[in-house]
Formats: sequence, C-alpha cells, structure tokens
Amino acid sequence: MSHEDPESRGRREALRALGAGALALAAGGARAEDDKSPIRMLCGISAGSGNDFTARLVADSMREALGRPVVVDNKPGAGQRIALGELKRAAPDGRTLILCTTGPFTIYPHIYKKLDYDPVKDFTPIGAVASFDVGIASGPLTHATTIQQQLAMARSDKSLAAFGSPGNGSLSHFVGIATGIATGIQFTHVPYKDSGTSVVDLASGRLPMLITGVSQLVEMHRSGRIRILAVSGAQRSPSLPDVPTLKESGIDVSNTTTCGVYGPAGMAPELVQRFNAAAVAAVQGQEARDKLLKFLFAPAPSSAQALSTLMAGEDREFARLVKLSGYQPE
Repeated sequence: MSHEDPESRGRREALRALGAGALALAAGGARAEDDKSPIRMLCGISAGSGNDFTARLVADSMREALGRPVVVDNKPGAGQRIALGELKRAAPDGRTLILCTTGPFTIYPHIYKKLDYDPVKDFTPIGAVASFDVGIASGPLTHATTIQQQLAMARSDKSLAAFGSPGNGSLSHFVGIATGIATGIQFTHVPYKDSGTSVVDLASGRLPMLITGVSQLVEMHRSGRIRILAVSGAQRSPSLPDVPTLKESGIDVSNTTTCGVYGPAGMAPELVQRFNAAAVAAVQGQEARDKLLKFLFAPAPSSAQALSTLMAGEDREFARLVKLSGYQPE
C-alpha cells in the first residue's frame, strides 16, 4: 500500500496529465504536418478583389510547398466577420486558415460594443503577406489637383467638408478622421456600402472627396475623371509615382492596411512555422511583386511574431483615434 501523501499524489497526477497532453499535442502536430487533406483558405471579401487575388497567390504557393490541395473559399459579408466566425469555430489542425486584413483585429474592437470573437484569444497569427494604401481623391465638384487645394475649399465651404468611404469603421473612414484631426477640419463622413457607388458619385460631382482603396480609384484617375490627391502610406505607390503621400503633403497621417494569414487559436508552433514559410514564399520575387502591383498591393512578408507586434501597434493607434474623434461604438 502506498503511503504517498495527498499533495504529492495530486502533483504526480497533474504532471502525468500534463505530459500526456504534451505528447498528444506533439502527435497531433505531426499528423497535421503529414496530412494530405485539403486546406481551406477563407477570404472574407468577394472574388475578384485584391484580397481574393492575394489569397489565391498564397494558396498556390502553399499548395506547392506543402504538397496539399489549398482551396480559396470566399465568405464575404459583415466586414470579414462572417469568415472570421467560421475560422474561430474551426479545429486548430491546419485545415482551415484565412487571408484577412488587420482591421477586424485592430479597428473593430474599438468601434463595436460587441464582437462575436476575441481578436487576440480566438486566432493564431501566421504571418503578413501584403499591404495596400488608401487614396484620397477629388472629382469635378472641386476640381482640386492637390490635397492642400481640397482642404482649402473644405475650410471655406462646409458643404465641401465631406468625404465618402467604404463604410463606418473602415481604414478609409479613420484616415478621414485622422486627416480632420491633423488639419483642424471637421469633416462629415458619408459611408457607402460598396466602393463602386462611391467612385461613381465622386466622378459625377455628387461627392467632394472620397477615401478608399487605391485600386478602386486608379482606373478613373488614369482616365482623368477623378484625381487621386494623396495616398495614406509611408511611401509613394510604385504604380502612382506622381501621387504624394499625406505626410509629403504636410499632413501628419500615415496608415497602411496589412493582409495576413491566420489560423484558429491553439495551432501547434511547428504548423505555424511551416505555414509561414509557405505563405512568405508566395510574395517573394519579382513575378509575385508584379502580380500584386496590378491590384496596387505591395509584398509585405513577415514572421508570425512581427504580425502580432504590428497588430498591437495598430490597436493602440486606433484606440487613440477613436477616442480623439468622439466616435461612438455601434
């Protein structure tokens, strides 16, 4: 008969359970690595978009690197939250991933009173792959050729102190808020459900200024129907070398959207590392760069840790902007 005291027996049983759990996790990770079953790459934006193209570029690279089918599954709606809901419910076995912008993780927590997910606890960052800027554009209502001309008109005529964006809580919305704070102009925000309608309104003279993804603006900009006055990133777009950044224009605003690959919470570190290597390989090299530039995207590969660090910085910045703007969470 054992004379082991209850405390020692409890400690021994806990250690045995912990060891068994670690072995199970290691075995599960190994099985997932050797698995040849299909990987589903969710994309919360519709087919044909820059995000969709990037998801397919990454999927092709992962398919080649992992020797497994990787299928892009578009689940648009609710600002990518529908797709994130599916990812949250998925098993952390590497069979379900998502290509998603950082906004749902870093902006939404500050603009919605309730989310169906925890942006930190419910997901595993795998790595960033690409980035894109938003553009600030004018149309025939102002005929401004520089952002400073546009702002001068907005100061002198309140009816021109308005901008459209793809919707409340979008990066474009907060670039507009940040521009207003930086310049002391109180803008009226006009949210749209889709970028196509907003671009038409700008080109038709019904909207004085539009802030949205550069890829949505570039065709009409090149045709002369609208004019992109500035871009939001830290550097000029290689596809629009004559368009200055906001900072170059004297406005202390710089924001870029990052697209990253994520998995459900609890993914094994070895899976994260392997998937990161495959995703990063997708956007390296001149051919990938040229393909991304067609959508005004830029390669931005990173480690999982670097993506987590970037998201933490964005979270702090958007918390600051929301507070300064007086925006009321929905």
